[in-house]
Amino acid sequence: MSDRLDQPRELRRTLLPRPHYDPESFGRLSERIARFLGTARFLVYMTVFVALWILWNLVAPAPLRFDPYPFIFLTLMLSLQASYAAPLILLAQNRQDDRDRVQYEQDRARNERSIADTEYLTREIAALRLALSEVATRDFLRSELQQMAKELDGKDQLREQI
Repeated sequence: MSDRLDQPRELRRTLLPRPHYDPESFGRLSERIARFLGTARFLVYMTVFVALWILWNLVAPAPLRFDPYPFIFLTLMLSLQASYAAPLILLAQNRQDDRDRVQYEQDRARNERSIADTEYLTREIAALRLALSEVATRDFLRSELQQMAKELDGKDQLREQI
């Protein structure tokens, strides 16, 4: 969080200085780690590491063995790796949820605009249809003129007979 310029800084005296880090950089790093932890490459590397660890501590000469049979140190190392991996994965998931939420909001807004545009176009088409039904078409005018011509011819014939 950046300091506000309109307020004085709060002075805190601590024995040890607080570490400062960029949350965005740390988040990107955690996503890269979480992405790597979810790959087959990581599983292969971890399997090879554990197999070499066990093999070394079973086959190597006694003075070179650093973790005898129950492999307590290996268990501790795997627990330590898991204790760091779980929060990093959760942090990466939270960041992905935030991105998904923003994307969902943008999609929803886009859909609302699309629906509004569609409704507007529907109203415009309906108005055009109503306007066209009131407009005289060429065929309608032709038939009206022909009918009037017939009426006039009929009146002319009546006048001639009189």
